[in-house]
Amino acid sequence: MKGSTARKAQEAQVPHFALSPLPYPYEALAPVISAETMHLHHDKHHQLYVDKTNKLLQEHPVEGDTLEQIVRACAGVPERTMLFNNAAQAWNHDFYWQSLSAKGGEPSGALLQRIEKDFGSYQRFAKALAAAASGQFGSGWAWLVVKNSALDIVTTSNADTPMARGIGCLLTIDVWEHAYYVDYRNERDKYLEAVIASRLNWQFAEQNLENGRR
Repeated sequence: MKGSTARKAQEAQVPHFALSPLPYPYEALAPVISAETMHLHHDKHHQLYVDKTNKLLQEHPVEGDTLEQIVRACAGVPERTMLFNNAAQAWNHDFYWQSLSAKGGEPSGALLQRIEKDFGSYQRFAKALAAAASGQFGSGWAWLVVKNSALDIVTTSNADTPMARGIGCLLTIDVWEHAYYVDYRNERDKYLEAVIASRLNWQFAEQNLENGRR
């Protein structure tokens, strides 16, 4: 009985994550990103990362109550690589959905001032972000982050995320093929051009800046 009670207590402490709903309708980002892509990307790919994270946590519990805590606990630990990959992808996708908006456009206010200060102009920033995302070989992500009190653009491969190393993330663009292949086939640059021009959520990025990710 004691052993059974202990196991149940341990299972109760293992967090279980659910797939977060999109912050907008599936068709909201069309024609830049189609509803078909959103259904496939969110309901299939993202769901799979969440499901695998929950399964792996049941098999090998890791201390932490949030995805962010799980990712950081697994980062750089070889025996936790599979859990890191799935938990990080679950977190990255949550962040990516919030990084997009049907309104899009260009940043304003304090964020625009920071961009102009650290990149020279918004136009130079947009070109640098597109070039970094386009140049990411294979699957990965392009990020606007805060490093050493300055805005910077970084890329990561596969599931890697700057958040795992305590770097403040403002927004991200997914450059895995499943993010754009239905709509753009192999033309990643067209996807990037369209997203950067009209689908980045600058309000979300500014909120991250204001909330201390600086």
